[in-house]
Amino acid sequence: MSCFSAPLLAGAALLCAAPCASAAEDPSTLVDSVIVTARPDPEDPAVVARSRERLSRTPGAVSVIARESFIHREALALDDVLRDAPGVYAQRKWGGDVRLSIRGSGIGNASHNRGILIARDGVPLNEADGYGDSQAVDPLTTRYVEVWRGGNGLRFGGALLGGAINLVTPTGRDAGFETQVHVDGGSFGLLREHLAVAREIGDWDLYAAATNQTGQGWRSQSQQNLQFASLNIGRSFGEDREVRLILDGGNIAQEIPGALTVAQFEADPQATAPANAALDYQRNQRSLRASLRGRWRIDDGLVLEAAVYAAWKDLDHPIFQVIDQQSRNYGLFARLDWEGQVAGLRADADAGLWLRRGDMDANTYVNLGTARGSPRSRSLQNATAGDVFAEGRLFVTDDLALVAGATWGTAGRDYRSFAIPGVASSFNLKADKDYSWFAPRLGLLWEGEGGTQVFANLTRSVEPPNFGSLSPTGAGFAPVEVQEAWTGEVGTRGRSGAFTWDVTVYRAQLDGEMLQYTIAPGIPASTFNAGRTLHQGLEAALDWRFAAGWRLRQTWTWSDFRFDGDGQYGDNRLPIAPQHFYRAELRYEHPAGWFVAPSVEWSASDLWLDYANTRAAPSYAVLNLGAGWRLNERLSVFADARNLTDETYVSNVQAATVWTPASALLWPGDRRALFAGLSLAF
Repeated sequence: MSCFSAPLLAGAALLCAAPCASAAEDPSTLVDSVIVTARPDPEDPAVVARSRERLSRTPGAVSVIARESFIHREALALDDVLRDAPGVYAQRKWGGDVRLSIRGSGIGNASHNRGILIARDGVPLNEADGYGDSQAVDPLTTRYVEVWRGGNGLRFGGALLGGAINLVTPTGRDAGFETQVHVDGGSFGLLREHLAVAREIGDWDLYAAATNQTGQGWRSQSQQNLQFASLNIGRSFGEDREVRLILDGGNIAQEIPGALTVAQFEADPQATAPANAALDYQRNQRSLRASLRGRWRIDDGLVLEAAVYAAWKDLDHPIFQVIDQQSRNYGLFARLDWEGQVAGLRADADAGLWLRRGDMDANTYVNLGTARGSPRSRSLQNATAGDVFAEGRLFVTDDLALVAGATWGTAGRDYRSFAIPGVASSFNLKADKDYSWFAPRLGLLWEGEGGTQVFANLTRSVEPPNFGSLSPTGAGFAPVEVQEAWTGEVGTRGRSGAFTWDVTVYRAQLDGEMLQYTIAPGIPASTFNAGRTLHQGLEAALDWRFAAGWRLRQTWTWSDFRFDGDGQYGDNRLPIAPQHFYRAELRYEHPAGWFVAPSVEWSASDLWLDYANTRAAPSYAVLNLGAGWRLNERLSVFADARNLTDETYVSNVQAATVWTPASALLWPGDRRALFAGLSLAF
């Protein structure tokens, strides 16, 4: 381990003496720790504390992120929301496009999300072929976030390497206000206005919110114009029985500045990639999603949760060609939760199914820069999938539980394209492919009297390729096969005195990992199956409340992702993810209601740009400073200064087979910026 981890290791050493250490805590402080413990902090909002308790039953790495932890800083996308979650690599490339990866899931994906199930209120957001789009998420309409890393996402079905992220919408009962106005903005022309109302009327409750966001971005060709709306209507039928209708809509218009070559970055990191400027690259989409879900307690030991959902999206995406897509996805999700006894021993279990179907009309056109030209291709893409899953715990002693579970899944891909007269690259094709798998899971969970937990598990993950990976040609689907892996993890979490910790070590052996590389600037990456690859690492978080009003929060992720005896690349490291990534925030909250919080983000190792390990982007450290003041029960203000030293750095990279000076792979991070905001609740 390098010296960069010294702060975290020092905290761990102090942890050994934790029974002797205690700090007085300010009773007005709202604790927003992302650590899950069996003994929730009493200062957490009740709805978040209930989620922490539920996740603490998992024999693996899980986290909960309360809205209170990100509402008083500039949180525009998932990278800001997930900042303090250990083991989650979420780095923005442009606008709301965030490279999202857990344990190397989808690490080579050229755009958006693969390998993580993103859910909204327990109902999957992913499309039927596995494609995920984090840009459709508005942080301001999120009450809290659950992160289930790796095989611990079994509760949602599926068997993905990265696990699941569940974003929960506020309700009229738990929003914490009746009316809220939130306005923030600052550097690069950013302005965001948000209005939300929450009401509880007898057995009914309602939450409604709308957000408008505009900005120019630090780089040219980065303008954005976003609108989000959310409606959550619930009807209670007694304790633990309710039906809820949730509607979400979005209108997203964003320009794309593009990745730069090393020479372009060194000359002017604020520049736009030439092709992006010439052809006015953009990603514009409209979306609407509806879910009708219910939670119904059948008896003291049995609860049913079920939902039906439908989503529509219209994508207008001018890049080297204009991509025009309309997609429709719909599905059914149901789960039974049971608590009781087996042979006189305490036990609990959940079992469920997730069925989904999606269809897409996909067309491409010549990009004329200011308008679309003649058609280039037309295709119909249909996907189906289903998962049946179950997991149970049996307490063989009061402190020790044996855990077993599995998912059985199927997936289908049906593709049809049509030749366009005069276009040589278009073709008539009918292709289909089916997949099926069984993914078991075994684990142990021990809990001491003080709430300290130790856990271990072994899980199989399976991921079939989506349409973007299959890349059909006139000869059929590309020969991309299922990605499989076995992951073992061991960890501990808990609280003792002034310390709260969450530490997990894992090792995943992958077969057929789906990797991608850049063909040429502006052209989407191609996908191939690697042979054996290895993903192993450590995910650590430590909170230390060392004095009244003071808290030091640290997270460190060590990621060792590499080929395993590959015929071409040997044991080379995989590109994109840094080996060491460290974050720390020192926060002081005064009894008068104000706080100040300097923080650091340290990508402490270079980022490889290619599978041949020819060239790397340099490591970096960015210093930030947050501050805020709760003037009274209704009004609070905050300021968020980013990159105080005006560091020039690469926040994110693409991947290539072999780097060359012409490879456009670097996404520059934003330079110095200042944001401020206020929230008025009444």
